[in-house]
Order: sequence, then C-alpha cells, then structure tokens
Amino acid sequence: MDFRKDILDTFEGKNRNVVWQPRLEHWFNVNKVLGKLPERFQGASILDVYRDLRASVRYFYGESVDISSPVTYIIFEYSHGASVEEVVEGDTIHVYFRSPKGTLYGRKQLGEWGCSWHYVEHPVKKLEDLEILEYIITNTHYRFNQEFYEEAKKKLNGLGEVQFYWERSPFQRLFLQFAGIENTINLIYDYPQRLKEYLKKAEEAEDELFEVLASCPVRILNFGENIDGRFNSPAVFEEWLLPYYEKRVAQLHKAGKFCHIHMDGSLKPLLPYLKGLPFDGIEAPTPLPQGDVEVEELKEAVGEKVILDGIPMLLFMPEYDVLELEVFTLKILDAFAPRIVLGISDELSPMCEVERVRLVSKLVEKWNQERGGEERPR
Repeated sequence: MDFRKDILDTFEGKNRNVVWQPRLEHWFNVNKVLGKLPERFQGASILDVYRDLRASVRYFYGESVDISSPVTYIIFEYSHGASVEEVVEGDTIHVYFRSPKGTLYGRKQLGEWGCSWHYVEHPVKKLEDLEILEYIITNTHYRFNQEFYEEAKKKLNGLGEVQFYWERSPFQRLFLQFAGIENTINLIYDYPQRLKEYLKKAEEAEDELFEVLASCPVRILNFGENIDGRFNSPAVFEEWLLPYYEKRVAQLHKAGKFCHIHMDGSLKPLLPYLKGLPFDGIEAPTPLPQGDVEVEELKEAVGEKVILDGIPMLLFMPEYDVLELEVFTLKILDAFAPRIVLGISDELSPMCEVERVRLVSKLVEKWNQERGGEERPR
C-alpha cells in the first residue's frame, strides 16, 4: 500500500484514487490502556493497525503518545531566562511559564484514560500577565527536527505523506490555551489596543518559525486551529484570524507548500468564508448528524478546495446502523471526489467499532476500481 502519490496528487488537482485516511490514534491509545484492543491487535503497533485495516496515516508522532499538542517535528527552545516547564502529578499537569518579569501558572487535566488533556486553569488571568507571556514568546526559538522526520518517513514507508501541525496561531493560542475564551473576549472588548499590540509582537516572533516551516522538506502543513463558529464568530474570524492566515499561507505557498486548516466545530456561521480562504484544504468539517451543516451546504461552501475527512465519527458508533455509514460514505464520495482525502471528522472515538473502518476501506477500494482516476465533473 503506497498512498503517498495519491495524497499529493489530490492536492495538486490530479484525478487519481481517493485515499482513506482515518485518524485511529486516540482509539488505539485508549483501548490499549483499557486492555480492550481486539485480539488481532494485541501487541500490534499503531502502524500495524493501519496496515491491517488498509488505511493511510495522516499524522505520525511516534508510537502510542498523546498527540493533542505535538512539538515533535519542531523543537522549541528558549533564551534570555524564558522557559516553559511541565510537571506531571497524577492526573494533573502543572505548567510554569517563567521569565525575568515573573512566572505564570497554568494547569492541565489528563482525560479519564490519560491519553489526552485539556486546560482547566489558564496562565493568563489578568491584563498584566500579557507582559510576561509576551516576553516568553518573543524569546522562543524553533528548529526543524530532521532526525525525527527521517524516522517518520522510513516508518510510514508509503502509508502516508509526512505532514504535521504545530502550535495554533497567536490568537487561537490565546483563545484556547493561554487566556481562555472568556478572558480573550474581555480583551477584545475592554482592551483591544493592548490585544493588538500583543498579537503584533507574537506574530513577529513567529517569523523564525515560518522560515523553518518554509524551508523544511514537508510538503503538506496543517494549521491545527480547531475553529468553531460558535466561538470564532464571523466578526472575530474577519478581524483577528483572516489577515493572519492570508499572510502566512502566502508565505508557505511561495515555498511550494500545501496548507490546510482544522475546522472541526460548528461551521454554519463561517460557510461564506470557506471558498475565499487562502488554504488548499479544510480539515475535519463535520456534517450532520454530528456537525451543523448538510453535505450539500458544505460542498457549495468549499468550492474547489480539498476536504480532509467528511464522515461524522458518530456513524462508527454501534448505535448507528452500518447501512447508514455505507450510504453516507458514498454520498461524501459522490459530492467531493476527487478533491477529498476521506477521513473521520474528527477522530475515531474509543467507543467506536474499528471493523467499520475496514468496511470503509473496502468501499473506497471498490470506488477507486470502478471510478478512481477518471475525468469527471466536480
């Protein structure tokens, strides 16, 4: 199974086979912890599982690790007394953002099975904290991990084209990690000028990162933004995010990269923006019954962009009839092929039935045999 050329051809606009690229890591990690992996996968690696299910890998970050905030391909380093330290204590991850101007404290909580985490206490709690955060991010430096890239390329061996995502944009990091939604919204309305000053410095500090991204050998790069129209309203999206995307994607396009953005939340409020986004693709758009848009609405909104995923995760749950999954898969293929890397929006839940992944593999293989590679209207 060599999916690499088909993946690149999809982004280059060539009519070839559709690649089936579910994300199985969280399902695998949790069921491994619980001792509930199917017998055929006992002792198997995550790559063994992909091979057995005849599916492609999108992101490889090593074996059985939490990939919710990976820095594997990009090495973060700090200077002038800035540092970020994480201390694990049971199910709690204490995060210390240290600088000569002071220390910020944040707290992450591991999920029930220890395979994911989320912030329960954000480090930026008051306006003055921005000065400390500003110092840290302006003294953060980046290197590409060539050694790990070579390892990933060797291990994938055709299962996928190496690609990765890194930390979110400065606004989304503030929104979801550093300050949280409520505090960031307060900054927008109460201290807009200070917020603009912070974001300007944060974006300038990322110039070094984007030079690294532009010069690295990876062709497909993902902006792992986790956009949700309920929080990233059209007004927020237009003012605080869109100019950033236009600037950075243009920079990466100039370097010959393909870029896609992770938009896995409610999409209806943002549908009018999708066609005009600078990205080559939209990752994890989620139709009904899990998301808030119809397949037809999504098709009209994205135009000629590649979509990555498209099948709601719920259809892999035992509560849903297998026939619903079959019908929906063919509906997505009819709507988006060949401008699609088929996958699960967003990932396979630990409670899903993994053999349904094999079912989709067979449907896609049959599709490709019958219609893949043909010139057909979009």
